[in-house]
This record gives sequence, C-alpha cells and structure tokens, in this order.
Amino acid sequence: MPAWVLLLVAACQTSDDDQARRDEMVQLIARRGVTDAAVLAAMRAFPRHELVPAGQRAAAYEDRPLPIGDGQTISQPYVVAVMSAAAAVKPGDKVLEIGTGSGYQAAILAALGAKVYTIEIVPALAERAARDLGRLGVKNVTVRQGDGYQGWPDQAPFAAIVVTAAPEKVPPPLLAQLAPGGRLVIPVGSAGDQWLEIHERQGDRVRVWREFAVRFVPMTGQAEQRPSDDPAR
Repeated sequence: MPAWVLLLVAACQTSDDDQARRDEMVQLIARRGVTDAAVLAAMRAFPRHELVPAGQRAAAYEDRPLPIGDGQTISQPYVVAVMSAAAAVKPGDKVLEIGTGSGYQAAILAALGAKVYTIEIVPALAERAARDLGRLGVKNVTVRQGDGYQGWPDQAPFAAIVVTAAPEKVPPPLLAQLAPGGRLVIPVGSAGDQWLEIHERQGDRVRVWREFAVRFVPMTGQAEQRPSDDPAR
C-alpha cells in the first residue's frame, strides 16, 4: 500500500470507533465474496467518512449508497469493492474514472497504486472532490470538470476505466481508450434495468461479461443524446 495511505490514516483517524466501523464494513464485503486483499486493505484504511456530507457521517460505513448533493450519491461500499477488484489495477497503472462524485472511488484506485484521471460533469462536485482529496493528502489523482463521454484522449491508453454512472449503451470512445488487456468496468442500461459489465480488450476483440444487476445514477451529457439529437447527423 502506498506510504501516503498510511500517513493519511494516521492523520485522519479520529477514533477507534471509526476504525472499528471500517473493519466491520470490510468484513461484510469479504463475506459477500470480494477476496482481493489489496482492495480490502485500501477500504479498511481509507476514512470514507471524510468524503460524505456532515449529516451522513454516522452512516458512512453502512453498506449502502449515500446522497452527496446535486442529485448524486457515493456508491455502496460493496459495489466500490467489486468494481475496484474487477478493474484489476496494478501499481503504476494509468486509470480513468468517469464520475468523480465524492472522490471515494478515485481514492481507492489511487490507494491500489494507480495514477488516476477522473472526470466529473457537475462543477460543484468536481471542485469539492478536488478540494477534499487535496485536504486528505491523496496522491496521484487528477480531477477534471467536464463530460466524460469522450474520455480523456490525451492521456490514453488506460489500463482500466471505471465508470460510476450508467449510460444506456457503452460510449465507444471509452472502449477505444483501453490499453491491450485493459478493462472497462461500467454499469449499463436504463433505470430499473442496469447491469455491471466488464469489457476486456483482447487484441482486436473485446470480451464482455456481466456481474450483477445494479442501480446507478444515469450518465448525463452526451450520453443522453438520441441518434436524432446527434449534431453529426
């Protein structure tokens, strides 16, 4: 685990109760089948309560999503763990995240040793996440405000792309920015019918499989366009 994570825990751990609640959260995640030791260690160490609104902090380690304002949520810890493990991140990997939100998913990916580029479409959330991650001393995360549909071409290719909002169809630019062997971890579908999918680039082909049904906020911006709305048509 990167040294900055250990320093962060030492600086931010405010009580034994916080650590006990993190331990309980991780034990539940492990019982549900997540076995990636690095992911579990990152989630056991990182102070999730620092990235939720003050009124939600008592529930910060419950296994459920929480509102963070602007109609957005911080994802359920179990889902964060599954997506982080599915991304198969190795130290030094370059990773793209679409949908920064609170910054929690980006922080976990960074704790796995990745260099994370993350895009948030809501200006207030992008600003808050950048500020909070900086306040907490999180390293190797670059936050950009904007529409993530087109990815981050000038930093591609990426060893992994993690998307935390659901488009109805996978954005082609994201697939195009995967490195060989890279994985796109993304919820896909309309409200009430979403699945967590993993797309793995294997040479000129992309292998796709589904994990389970999920419920994410919809991807906004260009992802909302119908073919008749497409300015290129």
